[in-house]
Amino acid sequence: MRQIQEREAFKINGFVMLVVSLSLLAFSAWQGWRYFTSLYVRNDWGSLVWAVLAFIFFLIVNSGFFTVQPNQAKVLVFFGKYVGTVRDDGFWWTNPFALRHEVSLRVRNFNSDVLKVNDKLGNPIEIGAVVVWQVVDTARAIFDVDDYEEFVRVQVETAIRALASRYPYDAEEGELSLRGSPDEVARALAEEVQDRLKIAGVKVIEARISHLAYAPEIAQAMLRRQQAQAVIAARRLIVDAAVGMVQQALEHLERENVVALDEEKKAAMVNNLMVVLTGEHSASPIINAGTLYG
Repeated sequence: MRQIQEREAFKINGFVMLVVSLSLLAFSAWQGWRYFTSLYVRNDWGSLVWAVLAFIFFLIVNSGFFTVQPNQAKVLVFFGKYVGTVRDDGFWWTNPFALRHEVSLRVRNFNSDVLKVNDKLGNPIEIGAVVVWQVVDTARAIFDVDDYEEFVRVQVETAIRALASRYPYDAEEGELSLRGSPDEVARALAEEVQDRLKIAGVKVIEARISHLAYAPEIAQAMLRRQQAQAVIAARRLIVDAAVGMVQQALEHLERENVVALDEEKKAAMVNNLMVVLTGEHSASPIINAGTLYG
Protein backbone atom coordinates (compact mmCIF):
# COMPACT_ATOMS: atom_id res chain seq x y z
CA MET A 1 0.00 0.00 0.00
CA ARG A 2 1.36 3.40 -1.00
CA GLN A 3 1.35 5.73 1.96
CA ILE A 4 0.71 9.44 1.43
CA GLN A 5 2.91 11.88 3.31
CA GLU A 6 1.48 15.17 4.51
CA ARG A 7 2.67 18.33 2.74
CA GLU A 8 1.76 21.99 2.85
CA ALA A 9 -0.97 23.14 0.49
CA PHE A 10 -1.08 26.26 -1.67
CA LYS A 11 -2.96 29.09 0.01
CA ILE A 12 -3.31 32.88 -0.12
CA ASN A 13 -4.31 35.28 2.61
CA GLY A 14 -8.08 35.43 2.53
CA PHE A 15 -8.30 39.19 3.04
CA VAL A 16 -6.19 39.81 -0.07
CA MET A 17 -8.46 37.64 -2.16
CA LEU A 18 -11.49 39.28 -0.55
CA VAL A 19 -10.39 42.56 -2.11
CA VAL A 20 -10.10 40.79 -5.47
CA SER A 21 -13.55 39.28 -5.04
CA LEU A 22 -15.17 42.60 -4.17
CA SER A 23 -13.40 44.22 -7.13
CA LEU A 24 -14.88 41.61 -9.46
CA LEU A 25 -18.32 42.24 -8.00
CA ALA A 26 -17.93 46.00 -8.41
CA PHE A 27 -16.70 45.60 -11.98
CA SER A 28 -19.64 43.32 -12.80
CA ALA A 29 -22.10 45.83 -11.34
CA TRP A 30 -20.51 48.69 -13.26
CA GLN A 31 -20.64 46.83 -16.58
CA GLY A 32 -24.23 45.82 -15.91
CA TRP A 33 -25.13 49.41 -15.18
CA ARG A 34 -23.50 50.51 -18.46
CA TYR A 35 -25.46 47.91 -20.38
CA PHE A 36 -28.86 48.84 -18.90
CA THR A 37 -28.27 52.58 -19.30
CA SER A 38 -27.47 52.08 -22.99
CA LEU A 39 -30.51 49.97 -23.83
CA TYR A 40 -32.45 52.91 -25.28
CA VAL A 41 -29.46 54.32 -27.12
CA ARG A 42 -27.64 51.24 -28.47
CA ASN A 43 -27.23 47.61 -27.51
CA ASP A 44 -23.88 47.48 -25.66
CA TRP A 45 -23.43 43.69 -25.71
CA GLY A 46 -19.79 43.99 -24.69
CA SER A 47 -20.73 45.45 -21.33
CA LEU A 48 -23.22 42.65 -20.76
CA VAL A 49 -20.62 39.97 -21.55
CA TRP A 50 -18.09 41.57 -19.21
CA ALA A 51 -20.70 41.86 -16.46
CA VAL A 52 -21.64 38.18 -16.74
CA LEU A 53 -18.02 36.99 -16.87
CA ALA A 54 -17.00 39.15 -13.93
CA PHE A 55 -19.92 37.84 -11.88
CA ILE A 56 -19.04 34.21 -12.73
CA PHE A 57 -15.43 34.80 -11.67
CA PHE A 58 -16.74 36.44 -8.50
CA LEU A 59 -18.72 33.30 -7.64
CA ILE A 60 -15.73 31.06 -8.41
CA VAL A 61 -13.35 33.13 -6.28
CA ASN A 62 -15.84 33.20 -3.41
CA SER A 63 -15.94 29.41 -3.24
CA GLY A 64 -12.22 29.33 -2.42
CA PHE A 65 -12.49 31.04 0.98
CA PHE A 66 -12.19 29.00 4.16
CA THR A 67 -11.14 29.39 7.76
CA VAL A 68 -8.94 27.18 9.94
CA GLN A 69 -9.53 27.14 13.67
CA PRO A 70 -6.65 26.72 16.17
CA ASN A 71 -5.53 23.07 16.38
CA GLN A 72 -7.52 22.23 13.28
CA ALA A 73 -6.34 21.42 9.75
CA LYS A 74 -7.87 21.29 6.28
CA VAL A 75 -6.89 18.52 3.87
CA LEU A 76 -7.30 19.61 0.23
CA VAL A 77 -8.24 17.22 -2.57
CA PHE A 78 -8.36 18.42 -6.20
CA PHE A 79 -10.25 16.06 -8.53
CA GLY A 80 -9.29 13.00 -6.50
CA LYS A 81 -5.67 14.00 -5.91
CA TYR A 82 -4.25 15.06 -2.58
CA VAL A 83 -2.74 18.55 -2.98
CA GLY A 84 -1.76 19.38 0.58
CA THR A 85 -2.83 20.34 4.08
CA VAL A 86 -3.38 23.77 5.66
CA ARG A 87 -2.45 23.79 9.36
CA ASP A 88 -2.07 27.56 9.94
CA ASP A 89 -5.14 28.99 11.63
CA GLY A 90 -6.80 32.03 10.08
CA PHE A 91 -8.73 33.16 6.99
CA TRP A 92 -7.38 31.69 3.74
CA TRP A 93 -8.10 31.24 0.06
CA THR A 94 -7.11 28.31 -2.10
CA ASN A 95 -8.09 26.52 -5.28
CA PRO A 96 -11.88 26.93 -5.32
CA PHE A 97 -12.37 23.53 -6.97
CA ALA A 98 -10.53 21.65 -4.21
CA LEU A 99 -12.54 19.70 -1.66
CA ARG A 100 -11.63 20.46 1.95
CA HIS A 101 -11.72 17.82 4.72
CA GLU A 102 -11.42 19.04 8.30
CA VAL A 103 -9.18 17.14 10.72
CA SER A 104 -8.80 17.92 14.41
CA LEU A 105 -5.22 18.18 15.71
CA ARG A 106 -6.28 18.43 19.34
CA VAL A 107 -5.18 15.96 21.99
CA ARG A 108 -7.97 13.50 22.68
CA ASN A 109 -8.71 10.74 25.19
CA PHE A 110 -10.02 7.31 24.34
CA ASN A 111 -11.48 5.43 27.30
CA SER A 112 -11.88 1.80 26.29
CA ASP A 113 -14.67 -0.46 27.39
CA VAL A 114 -13.93 -2.96 30.15
CA LEU A 115 -12.74 -6.06 28.30
CA LYS A 116 -12.82 -9.62 29.58
CA VAL A 117 -9.56 -11.35 28.60
CA ASN A 118 -7.17 -14.03 29.83
CA ASP A 119 -3.84 -13.09 31.38
CA LYS A 120 -0.54 -14.90 30.81
CA LEU A 121 -1.54 -17.68 33.22
CA GLY A 122 -4.94 -18.14 31.63
CA ASN A 123 -6.90 -16.47 34.42
CA PRO A 124 -9.95 -14.51 33.21
CA ILE A 125 -9.61 -10.83 34.10
CA GLU A 126 -11.37 -7.55 33.38
CA ILE A 127 -9.19 -4.78 31.99
CA GLY A 128 -9.69 -1.30 30.56
CA ALA A 129 -7.35 1.51 29.51
CA VAL A 130 -7.21 5.23 28.74
CA VAL A 131 -5.16 6.28 25.72
CA VAL A 132 -4.22 9.91 25.03
CA TRP A 133 -3.66 10.41 21.29
CA GLN A 134 -3.30 13.06 18.61
CA VAL A 135 -3.30 13.19 14.80
CA VAL A 136 0.17 14.18 13.56
CA ASP A 137 -0.15 13.27 9.85
CA THR A 138 -3.46 14.43 8.40
CA ALA A 139 -2.87 12.81 5.00
CA ARG A 140 -2.50 9.34 6.53
CA ALA A 141 -5.46 9.89 8.83
CA ILE A 142 -7.74 10.72 5.88
CA PHE A 143 -6.43 8.50 3.07
CA ASP A 144 -4.75 5.46 4.65
CA VAL A 145 -7.70 4.34 6.79
CA ASP A 146 -11.45 4.58 6.30
CA ASP A 147 -12.29 6.22 9.64
CA TYR A 148 -9.32 7.06 11.83
CA GLU A 149 -11.41 7.51 14.99
CA GLU A 150 -12.96 4.05 14.62
CA PHE A 151 -9.51 2.72 13.71
CA VAL A 152 -8.15 4.06 17.01
CA ARG A 153 -10.94 2.40 18.98
CA VAL A 154 -10.47 -1.03 17.39
CA GLN A 155 -6.68 -1.02 17.55
CA VAL A 156 -6.57 0.12 21.19
CA GLU A 157 -8.84 -2.72 22.26
CA THR A 158 -6.75 -5.18 20.23
CA ALA A 159 -3.56 -3.87 21.87
CA ILE A 160 -5.09 -4.26 25.34
CA ARG A 161 -5.92 -7.90 24.64
CA ALA A 162 -2.42 -8.56 23.32
CA LEU A 163 -0.83 -6.86 26.34
CA ALA A 164 -2.92 -8.78 28.88
CA SER A 165 -1.83 -12.09 27.37
CA ARG A 166 1.85 -11.24 27.96
CA TYR A 167 1.64 -10.49 31.70
CA PRO A 168 0.11 -12.31 34.67
CA TYR A 169 -2.39 -10.44 36.80
CA ASP A 170 -0.22 -10.97 39.85
CA ALA A 171 3.24 -12.49 40.23
CA GLU A 172 6.00 -13.19 42.66
CA GLU A 173 8.29 -10.37 43.77
CA GLY A 174 10.70 -9.33 41.02
CA GLU A 175 8.47 -10.49 38.14
CA LEU A 176 6.48 -8.04 36.03
CA SER A 177 2.71 -8.22 36.42
CA LEU A 178 -0.34 -6.18 35.49
CA ARG A 179 -1.07 -5.25 39.10
CA GLY A 180 2.44 -4.96 40.47
CA SER A 181 4.21 -3.11 37.63
CA PRO A 182 1.91 -0.26 36.52
CA ASP A 183 4.64 1.94 35.02
CA GLU A 184 6.26 -0.84 32.99
CA VAL A 185 2.88 -2.08 31.79
CA ALA A 186 1.85 1.46 30.80
CA ARG A 187 5.01 1.88 28.70
CA ALA A 188 4.46 -1.49 27.05
CA LEU A 189 0.83 -0.58 26.31
CA ALA A 190 1.84 2.77 24.77
CA GLU A 191 4.38 1.06 22.52
CA GLU A 192 1.89 -1.62 21.52
CA VAL A 193 -0.78 0.93 20.62
CA GLN A 194 1.70 3.20 18.80
CA ASP A 195 2.87 0.35 16.57
CA ARG A 196 -0.70 -0.24 15.51
CA LEU A 197 -1.71 3.39 15.01
CA LYS A 198 1.31 4.79 13.15
CA ILE A 199 -0.24 3.73 9.84
CA ALA A 200 -3.08 6.18 10.51
CA GLY A 201 -0.79 9.12 11.31
CA VAL A 202 -1.71 9.02 15.01
CA LYS A 203 0.72 9.63 17.86
CA VAL A 204 0.13 8.03 21.26
CA ILE A 205 1.03 10.49 24.02
CA GLU A 206 0.19 8.31 27.01
CA ALA A 207 -1.54 5.04 27.80
CA ARG A 208 -2.63 3.81 31.24
CA ILE A 209 -4.60 0.90 32.66
CA SER A 210 -7.80 2.39 34.06
CA HIS A 211 -9.55 -0.77 35.26
CA LEU A 212 -8.07 -4.07 36.40
CA ALA A 213 -9.84 -6.87 38.28
CA TYR A 214 -10.35 -10.59 38.25
CA ALA A 215 -13.45 -11.79 36.43
CA PRO A 216 -16.43 -12.28 38.78
CA GLU A 217 -16.39 -16.08 38.46
CA ILE A 218 -12.92 -16.37 40.03
CA ALA A 219 -12.77 -13.17 42.04
CA GLN A 220 -13.60 -14.79 45.40
CA ALA A 221 -11.16 -17.67 44.89
CA MET A 222 -8.35 -15.32 43.88
CA LEU A 223 -9.12 -13.06 46.84
CA ARG A 224 -8.69 -16.00 49.20
CA ARG A 225 -5.47 -16.87 47.43
CA GLN A 226 -4.15 -13.34 47.87
CA GLN A 227 -5.13 -13.40 51.53
CA ALA A 228 -3.34 -16.71 52.01
CA GLN A 229 -0.23 -15.36 50.30
CA ALA A 230 -0.32 -12.30 52.54
CA VAL A 231 -0.65 -14.48 55.67
CA ILE A 232 2.25 -16.68 54.57
CA ALA A 233 4.43 -13.66 53.85
CA ALA A 234 3.58 -12.17 57.25
CA ARG A 235 4.31 -15.45 59.04
CA ARG A 236 7.63 -15.79 57.21
CA LEU A 237 8.61 -12.29 58.30
CA ILE A 238 7.59 -12.98 61.91
CA VAL A 239 9.54 -16.25 62.05
CA ASP A 240 12.66 -14.70 60.54
CA ALA A 241 12.53 -11.87 63.06
CA ALA A 242 11.88 -14.27 65.97
CA VAL A 243 14.84 -16.48 65.03
CA GLY A 244 17.08 -13.44 64.94
CA MET A 245 15.87 -12.25 68.33
CA VAL A 246 16.37 -15.69 69.91
CA GLN A 247 19.87 -15.93 68.48
CA GLN A 248 20.74 -12.49 69.82
CA ALA A 249 19.35 -13.41 73.25
CA LEU A 250 21.46 -16.59 73.49
CA GLU A 251 24.58 -14.83 72.28
CA HIS A 252 24.03 -12.02 74.79
CA LEU A 253 23.57 -14.43 77.71
CA GLU A 254 26.74 -16.32 76.84
CA ARG A 255 28.76 -13.16 76.26
CA GLU A 256 27.75 -11.59 79.58
CA ASN A 257 28.02 -14.89 81.49
CA VAL A 258 24.62 -14.29 82.99
CA VAL A 259 23.78 -17.98 83.21
CA ALA A 260 25.32 -21.20 81.96
CA LEU A 261 22.92 -23.16 79.80
CA ASP A 262 23.40 -26.70 78.58
CA GLU A 263 21.96 -27.88 75.25
CA GLU A 264 18.73 -29.12 76.84
CA LYS A 265 18.07 -25.78 78.58
CA LYS A 266 18.95 -23.88 75.41
CA ALA A 267 16.40 -25.95 73.50
CA ALA A 268 13.76 -25.25 76.14
CA MET A 269 14.56 -21.53 76.10
CA VAL A 270 14.42 -21.40 72.30
CA ASN A 271 11.07 -23.20 72.36
CA ASN A 272 9.61 -20.79 74.92
CA LEU A 273 10.90 -17.68 73.12
CA MET A 274 9.62 -18.85 69.75
CA VAL A 275 6.17 -19.52 71.21
CA VAL A 276 6.08 -16.07 72.78
CA LEU A 277 7.42 -14.21 69.71
CA THR A 278 5.37 -15.98 67.03
CA GLY A 279 2.11 -16.41 68.89
CA GLU A 280 -0.92 -14.41 67.81
CA HIS A 281 -1.96 -13.66 71.40
CA SER A 282 -0.06 -12.24 74.34
CA ALA A 283 1.81 -14.84 76.35
CA SER A 284 0.59 -15.80 79.85
CA PRO A 285 3.75 -16.95 81.65
CA ILE A 286 3.66 -19.46 84.53
CA ILE A 287 6.11 -18.52 87.29
CA ASN A 288 7.87 -21.35 89.13
CA ALA A 289 8.01 -20.26 92.78
CA GLY A 290 9.85 -23.36 94.00
CA THR A 291 8.94 -26.79 95.33
CA LEU A 292 6.80 -27.31 98.47
CA TYR A 293 7.92 -30.19 100.67
CA GLY A 294 5.71 -31.62 103.34
